[in-house]
Amino acid sequence: MNILKLGIPKGSLQEATLRLFDKSGWKISITDRNYFPEINDDTIQCSVLRAQEMPIHVENGAIDAGLTGKDWKEENESDVVTVADLIYSKVSQSPVRWVLAVSADSNIKKLPELQGKKIATELVNFTRKYFAQRGVDVNVEFSWGTTEAKVVAGLADAIVEVTETGSTLKAHGLKIIHELMQSNTILIANKQAWEDSWKRAKIQQISLLLKGALRAEDMVGLKMNVPKERLDRIIRILPSITSPTMASLFQSNWVSVEVMIHKEKVRELIPDLIREGAEGIIEYPLNKVI
Repeated sequence: MNILKLGIPKGSLQEATLRLFDKSGWKISITDRNYFPEINDDTIQCSVLRAQEMPIHVENGAIDAGLTGKDWKEENESDVVTVADLIYSKVSQSPVRWVLAVSADSNIKKLPELQGKKIATELVNFTRKYFAQRGVDVNVEFSWGTTEAKVVAGLADAIVEVTETGSTLKAHGLKIIHELMQSNTILIANKQAWEDSWKRAKIQQISLLLKGALRAEDMVGLKMNVPKERLDRIIRILPSITSPTMASLFQSNWVSVEVMIHKEKVRELIPDLIREGAEGIIEYPLNKVI
């Protein structure tokens, strides 16, 4: 039997990734001490790895494909195939940011002012290159964790850290003075695995359904009954991503109309639909939009 070795990111992305796979049709069961979780697909063998090391193991062929961050692919300079951008994080469907932060009371405002200073970060290689390309000589040291506390403790002059909202940095008495890069989750594949026709097809299947599940996160379906004489007015106010689906109701002058729309539009749209004569409005969640 053909088997695809798939890496699932451990840590902050894990729960969001498991939910995404569940919406895509794959149920992955992970326990605290299990690095090889069960999945309801006999052709996939899962391994749980830190996102930071995922590109290394995909490149060397220990696993065929895996989910990691674009930042860790660049940090490791990994020679892998980027199959898909999957823009999601632990709390939202937005890219995360790697930012430069200093003490809130620091006078440092620009990169050149860090000349000769010490920077703590987990993203060491990328940070060194980033400053070198801009002609700023800094001492970049690897941080094993609790990076936000390094400046307050006097262990570094600044940090390069990942953030979504910036609230954690602010809570630690820091301020952001520069953004180095934006990163998002990506699906990557080993080059040899990508050349295998069966494995490529399986990876593309995973990519297709994961992207479909992500696309559905911000969408809902709306279904309603509309009098035929009011149909044109209803259609004009429906912000559908595709043409609405319509079907005549049996022995009736009414039409069933069904659309997919963005969640945030529903609260404004439903009162307008009612005013235009729509009835029996049903809103329902979507698992995938392909």
